[in-house]
Amino acid sequence: MNALNEPLKLDTTPFRARRERLLAHMAANGGGVAILPTAPERARNRDTHYPYRHDSYFYYLTGFHEPEAVLVLVAGATPKQILFCRQKDEEREIWDGFRYGPEAAAALFGFDEAWTIGDLERRLPDFLANQPVLWCGLGYDNDWDGKVMSALNTVRANARTGITPPHSVRDLRAELDEMRLIKDASEIALMRRAGQISAEAHCRAMRQTRPGKHEYEIEAELLHTFRAAGSQAPAYTSIVAGGGNACVLHYIENNCLLRDGDLLLIDAGCELDGYASDITRTFPVNGRFSGPQRDIYALVLAAQHAARAAVRPGAHWNQPHEAAVAVLARGMIDLGLLKGSFDEVMEKGDYRRFYMHRTGHWLGMDVHDAGEYKLGGEWRPLLPGMVLTIEPGCYIRPATDVPEAFWNIGIRIEDDALVTENGCDYLTDGVPREIDDIEALMRDAAHAAT
Repeated sequence: MNALNEPLKLDTTPFRARRERLLAHMAANGGGVAILPTAPERARNRDTHYPYRHDSYFYYLTGFHEPEAVLVLVAGATPKQILFCRQKDEEREIWDGFRYGPEAAAALFGFDEAWTIGDLERRLPDFLANQPVLWCGLGYDNDWDGKVMSALNTVRANARTGITPPHSVRDLRAELDEMRLIKDASEIALMRRAGQISAEAHCRAMRQTRPGKHEYEIEAELLHTFRAAGSQAPAYTSIVAGGGNACVLHYIENNCLLRDGDLLLIDAGCELDGYASDITRTFPVNGRFSGPQRDIYALVLAAQHAARAAVRPGAHWNQPHEAAVAVLARGMIDLGLLKGSFDEVMEKGDYRRFYMHRTGHWLGMDVHDAGEYKLGGEWRPLLPGMVLTIEPGCYIRPATDVPEAFWNIGIRIEDDALVTENGCDYLTDGVPREIDDIEALMRDAAHAAT
């Protein structure tokens, strides 16, 4: 390899271990062959593409980030791990950059065999022949579904020669969802580092925020920190929402002026080596919470503390949400946002007017990560190694029956929680969330700037 364009070294041990774990699961459940493509490249316009990002399921098993690649796993007495990828091509590498090619990919990523992607359609029927089960993900990409169906029909056409096609199809992604729910040590280390980088970015944003700046200027501070620290990209489109924009849950325009007396809500996280972080903080543009802002912020923070206390092994998925909702509902009544008793507010769901989303979601390779939230109709229990977000909020739009002092206050506080043997561990503790700590950070930054 040329040292000028050789990619960074990657520890492929965890990826091979996951493939072996999946092969063992397949062998115990009927055997067969698994086929998994990575994501296709997507054209942005004419001769340019969107920045490429691998398929999460594919990367989880391979660590291989190039497009035009397919993984084949054959279970049985002599299991095989096979990669199809782009061939070495000096001319294309001049234009587009380094390619491993089959030989280097097999050696460096721990595959038993590797072939060029051009060989796939010719070889695919051979892999399917006489296999009892086909493990794949159908219904996600029409072009890929067509290739699999064509290979199956080729096998079926040879039935008179004694060759049989798979007699059943199982959803490979559903099996991988369960594997991905429990993070291994390498994944936790990456997510912890991603959380640290994102925390640094939120701190920088707090230090740089002041009246008269625009939301996009603060977004630029986030992106600078992500990339400068080695992150490849944001994990999702950053939300930088000043004033009433914070009451739009998925606000991404990020183009408004930041005004004295308003709050700024930032929901942003980086992606590092395929793993996401997800942090939300809300803070005053001028560095000081007003009385009503302080009241709502304290309520949301108390809800987050209650939700965090509910995260522990054996608790079910919905317990943190239930804990947060109970705190928010009582607080909304006490602050005059809602009328009626606590039981009435809970029974009618009146709190949803100001808190309309869930308190968390799975986090991992995707910001809304793989995994079911219920098993057999019941909320699933939390287990060590799971990672979820804890993100209560309160969003108050102007209305005649709402005290005017609370109008256009939108607050969310979000952290990434790893379920441990004894409770949970925040991966995003590097950015302040307590009122006094936020004001102190912003005050010190203002003094340093004068």
